[in-house]
Amino acid sequence: MKKNWLLNACLVPVLLLSACGTESSSGEERKQGGVGGTLEFYTSQPDEDVTKLIEGFNKKYPDVEVKAFRSGTEEVVGKVQAEKRAGDVKADVMLVADSVTFEKLKEQDLLLSYKSKEIEHIPDDFVDDDYMYTGTKMMATVLAVNTTNVKEPKETWSVLTDKKTKGKAVMPSPLYSGAAAYNVGVMSRQKKLNWNFFDELKKNDMTVVQGNGAALKAVASGQKDYGLVVDYLALRAKKEGSPIELIYPKEGVPVITEPVGIMEGTKNEKAAKAFVDYILSEEGQKLSANLGYAPIRQEIEAPEGLKSMESIQILDSPLSELYKSREEDKERFKRIFGN
Repeated sequence: MKKNWLLNACLVPVLLLSACGTESSSGEERKQGGVGGTLEFYTSQPDEDVTKLIEGFNKKYPDVEVKAFRSGTEEVVGKVQAEKRAGDVKADVMLVADSVTFEKLKEQDLLLSYKSKEIEHIPDDFVDDDYMYTGTKMMATVLAVNTTNVKEPKETWSVLTDKKTKGKAVMPSPLYSGAAAYNVGVMSRQKKLNWNFFDELKKNDMTVVQGNGAALKAVASGQKDYGLVVDYLALRAKKEGSPIELIYPKEGVPVITEPVGIMEGTKNEKAAKAFVDYILSEEGQKLSANLGYAPIRQEIEAPEGLKSMESIQILDSPLSELYKSREEDKERFKRIFGN
């Protein structure tokens, strides 16, 4: 009966355009595959970048209301774990610092497998074998140097343990920052650095602050001469006029990829997949590059001032080892530096 009514209704185009599939006020939603509703986005990205990402996504999907929770990686994951214990994970999509974090979520069956149509444009090394998460950008941790205080910076991590720089360097805490936690895991497993490097940092009065933003601020203001900071933040400060220079130490640098993944219990799977697709798409990656990040898609150029991954020495360690030892590494760091 209803089908006959709808068929007949199509004979009255002026009164019932929408019933015949012709675009009306809901045409935009149909054009975008019916993508709408609310999307809960948990991330460790800076507030400004989150805002621009959502604005870009909403130009394509205006019917999706994206609600963002932003904090350091460790706090974001802590929130998800608390929600898991309460039996109601609210996040639909998560984008945080490193793949080690996502390995933990994967083991806990908190991630939904999704092979985005955009993955074919992304190197296999940055895509989880089970399609639980995918890297979104390339971010190296470098030495940010205050050029007012330091006239001839050295291209080596050992400058941080030199007596001449005692009390003049700062780094983010692995207890808050996922990037810092990854750095500690990788650097402590290098033959030329290892845990002795962190012992020496402590002896040389290394200051430990909450996150990369706080570390950068200390260097930009001249309060500190050196800082361990992700490269895009240092470059952004330099372009804004801060007396900052980026140094890629000759021993190599740790690199994270800020993966994105969909939560297993997402209440809006269609919007979650559309959001991931947008981040990995050419449009989303160009937005990322415009914000100062080195994009994960190789056909899109990195911002001027960042070194390409092919031109630097990358410090690495087996992902499985980093994952298994993450909590132990954080505890060891805490024993050295305190809370």
